[in-house]
Amino acid sequence: MRIDVVSLFPDFIAQCAAFGVTGRAAERGLLSLHGWNPRDHAEGNYRRVDDRTFGGGPGMVMMIDPVRAALVAARDADPAPARVVYLSPQGVPFTQAKAREFAAQPRLILLCGRYEGVDERLLQAEVDEELSIGDYVLSGGELAAAVVIDAVARLQDGALNDAESASQDSFEDGLLDCPHYTKPVVHALGEVPAVLLSGNHAEIARWRRMHALGRTWQRRPDLIDEAALSPADRKLLDAYRAGLAEVGDDADG
Repeated sequence: MRIDVVSLFPDFIAQCAAFGVTGRAAERGLLSLHGWNPRDHAEGNYRRVDDRTFGGGPGMVMMIDPVRAALVAARDADPAPARVVYLSPQGVPFTQAKAREFAAQPRLILLCGRYEGVDERLLQAEVDEELSIGDYVLSGGELAAAVVIDAVARLQDGALNDAESASQDSFEDGLLDCPHYTKPVVHALGEVPAVLLSGNHAEIARWRRMHALGRTWQRRPDLIDEAALSPADRKLLDAYRAGLAEVGDDADG
């Protein structure tokens, strides 16, 4: 997969391909990452890419022509069709389902805004969709682009050392992940649940499912409300709730 990023800070974007899972995907030829700077297409001694917003008010707006030229250069660098995504607080929320949708594309072009954003006319003409990573404002789209790159890179076949890791992540089935433990078994902070040491794969799977359901119910009840829980899932969730009630009763006593 190829990802092109239009940004005033292409060196920052290049670092995304230097570490962790994204770096491994790049090393294995599963992902290529390319940066494009609108300043390279700006005119004048100062290579200006922004100007004051019409209608008054604070802040500057990125100009059409330099950004558009950078987008054109990114598109022309590879014949494969590319989906152009603008990172913006006004965009649709980024989800695991959206990450999987992006990961199936041959190419992505991520457009990073700065200042008050990009001239709306360019967005209407050149952008396929706007995407938000959360209900807050960043100084620019680069950090959001890095989030998207990481989420998409780890979904490329062969990027993870264990192919099962991605399928068991939070949100893959609409729930949060269950708790995880490693050595030592006994520690001053507590012990590993005995069921995880039992070797009984059916019981381990049951425990993990129950705690994924319970954790989601406690921390993200909105996801439980949206999930299509099976009768078996509802029984597991009831068992989790009953366990919490028993702990509460013991504490009261």
